Amino acid sequence: MMEEENEGHDITEFGREDPRPPCQLYLITPPKIVVQDFVKTFRQALEGGAVAALQLRLKDVADDEILKAAEALLPVCEEAEVALIINDRADLAKKSGAEGVHLGQTDGSVAAARTLLGADKTIGVTCHDSRHLAMEAGEAGADYVAFGAFYPTATKQAPTQADPEILTWWVALSELPCVAIGGITPENAAPLIEAGADFLAVSAGVWAHPEGPAAAVAAFNRLFGTA
Repeated sequence: MMEEENEGHDITEFGREDPRPPCQLYLITPPKIVVQDFVKTFRQALEGGAVAALQLRLKDVADDEILKAAEALLPVCEEAEVALIINDRADLAKKSGAEGVHLGQTDGSVAAARTLLGADKTIGVTCHDSRHLAMEAGEAGADYVAFGAFYPTATKQAPTQADPEILTWWVALSELPCVAIGGITPENAAPLIEAGADFLAVSAGVWAHPEGPAAAVAAFNRLFGTA
C-alpha cells in the first residue's frame, strides 16, 4: 500500500535501491546563522566528503531571512548535488525553489504540501518514536520518515527518546527511507547505521566538531564505508 502510493515521487537522493545503498549524511543548519559565514562553513563541510541533503532550519527569524539564506545556499547545494530541504514551511520551500520540505507533526499535512509543491519534490515527516505516525506518513505519500531523538541533543528540545530498533522495524516493513535524528556524532552513530538508518540527520555533530566540519563529514563517510 505505502509503496504503491509513493510511486511517482522521484527522489534520487532519498530513494532506497536494491541492493540497499550505504547510509548517507543529512545535515541540518544551526537554528541561527550569519548567512555568508555559514555558506563558507558549509563549503568547508563539503570538502570532507559526500552530503545527501541540507535542511535549512532557522528559528525565530522572518520569512525573508529564510528565503535569503535559501537563495545563498541553493547554488552551493546544486553544485554539490545536495538536496536543499526547508524545515516546517512548504510555502517557503515553494518560493525558494528548494528540493522539498520537512514537516513536523504540527506543520500541516503531507497532502497539502504535495498539492503545493508537486509530485517531484521531497516531503519528509517527523515521526518521533511512533510507529503509528510513520505508518500514517507513508500512507499519506511522504518521501521519507524521520525518527528520534536517539541521543540527548542541545539543538532542539526533543519530546521523545527513540530506540534504534524502530529503524530495523521500519526497514523490514517499508521501502520508504528512514532518517535518524538527535544528538548524533561520529562517535555514537554506528548503532544507528547497523540498525538500518538510510540517513543520519546531524547538526552540532558536524558544525561543533572539535576538528571542524570537514573532519566530521569525513568521519561520517568513513563510517558509511563511502570515504
